[in-house]
Amino acid sequence: MLILTRKVGEEITIAEQIVISVLEVRGSQVRLGIVAPPSITIHRGEIYERIREENLRAGRVGHSEVGALSERLRAIFPGSAVPKKPSTE
Repeated sequence: MLILTRKVGEEITIAEQIVISVLEVRGSQVRLGIVAPPSITIHRGEIYERIREENLRAGRVGHSEVGALSERLRAIFPGSAVPKKPSTE
């Protein structure tokens, strides 16, 4: 971990694409400004952790849940491009 000390108005540049500016220090809170390309997502730590946990949960969906969802989609959108259930014969 790199630890830097910055004052209000000072910046940190990362990989020539991301600039982090210290805008204000008020008590124990620091306001930061971040300039980055639109292709780079930026989240607060607690939000990023929630997204990560939700993605892990979504990745644990079992085969039976996927099959049930496919059946429900076929019922809602008959004749659509929802793949048919593979034959077990």
